[in-house]
Amino acid sequence: MTRTLKEQVVKNALLLFTFASIVVLGLIVAFLFMEGIPIFQVVSLKDFILGVEWYPTYDPADYGIGALIVGSLVVTLCASIVAIPLGILSAVYIAELAPGSIKELFKPVVELLAGLPSVVLGFFGMVVVAPWLQNTFGLATGLNIVNASLILAFMAVPTIASITEDALYSVPMEFREASYALGATKAETIVTVIVPSALSGISTAVMLGMSRAIGETMVVLMVAGGAAILPESIFDPVRPMPACIAAEMGETPFRSAHYHALFAIGMVLFFMTLAFNLAGECISNKFRERGSATL
Repeated sequence: MTRTLKEQVVKNALLLFTFASIVVLGLIVAFLFMEGIPIFQVVSLKDFILGVEWYPTYDPADYGIGALIVGSLVVTLCASIVAIPLGILSAVYIAELAPGSIKELFKPVVELLAGLPSVVLGFFGMVVVAPWLQNTFGLATGLNIVNASLILAFMAVPTIASITEDALYSVPMEFREASYALGATKAETIVTVIVPSALSGISTAVMLGMSRAIGETMVVLMVAGGAAILPESIFDPVRPMPACIAAEMGETPFRSAHYHALFAIGMVLFFMTLAFNLAGECISNKFRERGSATL
């Protein structure tokens, strides 16, 4: 087999795998919409999205997921406040400041943390973080927004740090040398040259980390509190959308209104995650174009 023929075979195989992935993803999305849309024969789209009463087993039932959406957004926002600076600063330290021996230790540790099962982290949140929050702040329960946000941030940090680190390594060495030649210090070079040059990759890292946080199921199911109410403080329990689907799907009659409502929640979650990814792509392209224009 000639080299050209081998390359053509590999190219066609990769094309086939890519096409198969797209088809499978399309079928999943089609099934999601097919099972979720029928709920709008029972409740209007406005009442479904903006309603704050989620009582699907009552008679008459209420299918408002506003409180679930707010719970997901609040938990993700609080997790972002912790994870984004911690992940980026960790990557900067590992890539630019850490000595060789420490870098060789920290890099595999960060990648190992990214592979921790979410159920283990959720168990840690229930057994360790929840009692600590309850005793420290005098709360009725330690299963709340703060607990879920801390665990989600812990999950997102390795993703953000790993991708950000790769983005920092991709900055050409010439940029650093030019900065040093102009008399800039190490800190000035990092802040004014390296990080701005890597903003495209950093923005992608942030969006991927937050997409994982907003779509995480097991952690929020275990430590968010499970209350489908509008929170009044960060110490209130909430029920994010993934937790609602995971908690109720197993006990829902097949093809009932409740069943279709849970699939509709999945549709909303799909659009929110898609919005995160599209925003990340747009921001990444914007910084990439700005960097090209600067060069």
